[in-house]
Amino acid sequence: MTTIRSTALPGRRAALGAGLGVLALLAGCSERGRFFALPGSGAAAFHGLAMGSSWTLKIATRGLGDTLLDAAQAAVGRALGDVERRMSHYDGESELSRLNRHPLGEPFSLSVPTRQVFAVAQSVQAASGGAFDVALGRVVDEWGFGPAGKARAVPADGELQALRQLQAGSPLHIDPQAGTVTRRAPVQANLSGIAKGYGVDRASAALDALGIGDYMVEVGGEIRTRGLNGSGQPWQLAIEQPDAMPQRAFFIVPLSGLSLATSGDYRNYFQYAGRRYSHEFDPATAAPVQHGLASVSVVAPDCTRADAWSTALFVLGPDRGPALAHRLGLAACFLLRDGDGRFRLLPSPAFQALGGQRVA
Repeated sequence: MTTIRSTALPGRRAALGAGLGVLALLAGCSERGRFFALPGSGAAAFHGLAMGSSWTLKIATRGLGDTLLDAAQAAVGRALGDVERRMSHYDGESELSRLNRHPLGEPFSLSVPTRQVFAVAQSVQAASGGAFDVALGRVVDEWGFGPAGKARAVPADGELQALRQLQAGSPLHIDPQAGTVTRRAPVQANLSGIAKGYGVDRASAALDALGIGDYMVEVGGEIRTRGLNGSGQPWQLAIEQPDAMPQRAFFIVPLSGLSLATSGDYRNYFQYAGRRYSHEFDPATAAPVQHGLASVSVVAPDCTRADAWSTALFVLGPDRGPALAHRLGLAACFLLRDGDGRFRLLPSPAFQALGGQRVA
C-alpha cells in the first residue's frame, strides 16, 4: 500500500485554515468520487491507497505527539489492508476469491471479520426484501463492471434469463452458528457494496484503541466520525450534487459519532441506445436499476450498515426506498432527478432530524 503523508497543524504540519472542517463529496458505491476537503483549522491529515480506492484520515484532537499520530496512520493502513486481503474480489488469493472457487454444496469456513460482514449483509437483505444481495458477482462481471475484464455491454435476453435463474432460491446459504457459507449454485459472492464500510469501521476501532477522540476516517467516500473537527464543531460532511462537473456539494450534514455512505448511478456507468446502465444492480432483474434516483445517502452508527443500506435503498427506488426508510427509522437522503439537470431532495424524518443545509 502506498501512503502519502500531508502536512497539517502548525510547525511540522501546516494549518488547514478556516471554513468547514471537512467536505466529503460522495459518488456511487464502488466508484465513489475522490474525497475532498475544504479548509479547516487544527487537523492533521493523512492519505493512502487501499481497497481499490484512496483513504483519508483527519485527526482534530490537539496535543498529540508525532509518535501517536504516526501510530494512527499506520493503524488505519493495517486495518484496511487486512480487510482487503480478506474481501477483495480482485485478489485471486483473498478469502472471498477462495470462497468463490470452493466446490458447490460444500460449506466454506469464514474468518471472524468476513463472517461479520456476511451476517450484516444477510440482515439487510432480509429487511430490504432482497434489494441487497452479495451473490451478484457473476451478474456484475457479465455486465462488464467486475474483475473479469469483460467489455461493458447489455447481455442478450437469454443470458439475462440465465443470470436471473442463478440468483433465484437463495444461492448462498449462510450458517451463522457454524460460521460458514455454502454456494448452492455457481454464483460469485461480491462484497463491494459493504466491504469499504466495514473497512472504515475497522479503521475507526483501531483509532479508538489508541485513545484518539476526534477524527474522521474515509475510504472511497464511506465515512465515520468521532468527536469534533478542528473548529470544535461536528464534522461537516457533504453529499455531492450528482453529475456536477467540477464536483460540488449539494447538501451538508453535521455528524459526530456517526457514519455516512452514499450510493448512486453517476460515477460508474455506460450508456447504450440512450439509456444509462450503472453499476447498481437489482437482484430481481439481474440488471442495473432503471428509475429516477440519482443517489441515496444513509447515516448510521456504523459504516458497514450505512454502506449496505445505501445500496439497498437505491435499488428499491424513489417510491419503495423512502417508504422503507420511514418505516424502519433509517436516516436516508434521496436525490431524485427532476428534469433539466435539477434534483429534488427527499429526506427521511430521521435524516431531517440531523439538521444540515442544502447548498445547491
